[in-house]
Amino acid sequence: MSAIGFQLPEDVVAVRDGVMRFVEAEVLPRLERNHALLSDPRLIYAVDGRYAPEVRTLIREVRMASATAGYYAMCAPVAIGGGGLGHLAYYVAWEAIYRRIGGHSILTPWVIAHWAFGPSAMLTQATPEAQARCLDAMVSGRTSMCFGLSEPGAGSDASMIKTRAVKDGDGWRITGRKLWTTNSPTAEWCIVFAVTDPDKAQRKAGGISGFLVPTDAEGFEVESVIRLFGHPGGHEGALVLENIRVEPWQLVGTLDDGFKLALYGVSLGRIYNSARAVGQGRWAIEKALDYVKQREAFGAKIAEYQGVSFPLARAATELHAAHLMGLNAAMLLDSGERAVKELSMAKAYAVQVGYRAVDQAIQAHGAMGLTNEVGLVHALQDLRIINIADGTNEILARTIAQRLLAGDIEL
Repeated sequence: MSAIGFQLPEDVVAVRDGVMRFVEAEVLPRLERNHALLSDPRLIYAVDGRYAPEVRTLIREVRMASATAGYYAMCAPVAIGGGGLGHLAYYVAWEAIYRRIGGHSILTPWVIAHWAFGPSAMLTQATPEAQARCLDAMVSGRTSMCFGLSEPGAGSDASMIKTRAVKDGDGWRITGRKLWTTNSPTAEWCIVFAVTDPDKAQRKAGGISGFLVPTDAEGFEVESVIRLFGHPGGHEGALVLENIRVEPWQLVGTLDDGFKLALYGVSLGRIYNSARAVGQGRWAIEKALDYVKQREAFGAKIAEYQGVSFPLARAATELHAAHLMGLNAAMLLDSGERAVKELSMAKAYAVQVGYRAVDQAIQAHGAMGLTNEVGLVHALQDLRIINIADGTNEILARTIAQRLLAGDIEL
């Protein structure tokens, strides 16, 4: 029996089921065959902290296999070679993927193109020449990109960026630094955001533009790989941009109006992270339920103790609410609504309750929950990150409050 009181559209269900068949046929067998590699951080990362060549090969294989199957670019616009599916299909598919795989796989994020790593609506704003140079390889999964917005002094308030693109003939010269640029250690392209009109930027009236830059361009350097949670490597980079020459064809969107493009990308990320949190939370609770029905203590299954079962019940209740909020936000977006308040609510709530669900699943497992093999700690780390990524919970609360105070009070 479904816990959702309305039917998902048939095309969304068909896509979700097809994606899951792909996961069973192409992703899970790769995880099993490469278990020794993917379960050992000393093998996952090279000495410089980047993914090891074998891991990068597996990631590319998953992207390309998914592209061949028709799923990788399924939510990218038709105009750039994608399937043109909407936010609801994106949400439903990602929630199902993470519910099946959980948080124990580096390969999971590459089944469907993430807005900052692969083909998405953002690239409809690229020039025809830029599309001709990068789209075929990106839609097919051969290459990937990254999103250069955050800086050492500009995180939640991205309008504070200091990177400059100074006019140079008919092009520009970009100089600055970027931080927390996910996928930059392996990407072939980067959308770099820079100030093109300092006066407008200071007045918060625009003045920021996006440029599509190849990561092998002269002056583009991944200065270091950011390591999180004590791991020997990572997937986020600190970038140094030194006098990089960019041509008119590399401008993405409208000059001085690139910040809107950046915000659109972050909105897509909030849909993805809402689904990711709900899926991983459900995966964790289901693992915990299986465990507590088998584990015995003091002459009874530990599921019989309210101190164990009631916290799991509360976590399931919260996940159910988060799931409904995510579906609702996605449907609002597909109907043409901006849904600023609803999307902010969905993302902030989902990542918090998803984290709590995984934490409770660890507690239900006892010491076993802390082991690498179970995978719950990987999900906990993953969800801790997305309580900050694509808008911190505090920034989202600020957005919600602003919308309410402006009269958007429908709930």
